Amino acid sequence: MSASGIPAAAESGTTRSGVYYEVHGHSGPPLFLGFPVTASPDAIPSIGGSPAGPRFLARLTDRYRVLVADYPSLGRSSTIPPAEFTVERVCEDLLGVADAAGFGRFAWWGGTFGAIAGLQIATRTDRLTALVSAGWPPLGGPYAAMLQGTRLNALDPPPHARAILRDPAQYGQWVTFYESLAGWPDEADAVRRIACPRLVAYGANAEADVAGIPLHPAATIRARRGELEALGWQVVEVPDRDSALILDPETLVPVVRGFLDTVL
Repeated sequence: MSASGIPAAAESGTTRSGVYYEVHGHSGPPLFLGFPVTASPDAIPSIGGSPAGPRFLARLTDRYRVLVADYPSLGRSSTIPPAEFTVERVCEDLLGVADAAGFGRFAWWGGTFGAIAGLQIATRTDRLTALVSAGWPPLGGPYAAMLQGTRLNALDPPPHARAILRDPAQYGQWVTFYESLAGWPDEADAVRRIACPRLVAYGANAEADVAGIPLHPAATIRARRGELEALGWQVVEVPDRDSALILDPETLVPVVRGFLDTVL
């Protein structure tokens, strides 16, 4: 038993591309818990005084075999050159982590960047058994605003971004990533063809911006709820919560487990 109160990792390793990962739990359906949860608990600044990762795992490993990774360029993983951080590289790296962990088919759960990565993986492979998007609109995602904002921030990254960067120049990875998504048809057949069970959960008061450019995640999901449900998405709005919901396992895990325990 680790100091965090959860069992030590059942398995750990580093992929050929330099991504460090851990598997927690010895049995159950495979679940890849993506960004903002990481293998190294202190890789992402905590909300509420204690790292979120161990608190997520403590609420999931009773039923799931949970895979977590230090990604992107976090914790014990190698640094990815910012110019190489395309959506193609992201999907390749994350599927490589799943391969290394022996996860042939698996559920994916991520928030913000992790949710975007999950959408991209789901539109490129049939390996997902379920998809959870926390706080990011599966339809109408503000990709153009993210690209504009990351370009503005690149010369002087804001403090919240610097907190997870190894050096300020690494912020350029986000410019590369959103440039590679420019023009991606989030409402076209790619999203409509996702066939696995899928959930989007978000805080009713969630707001966000990048370089002062508003993103309006909650308003977008709310406005597209009918379309999402018609496509087979479950949509859960959590009252009185903001964007910090994605790092609040005490509130978010019961919502997501209500979905995963049913479909897996």
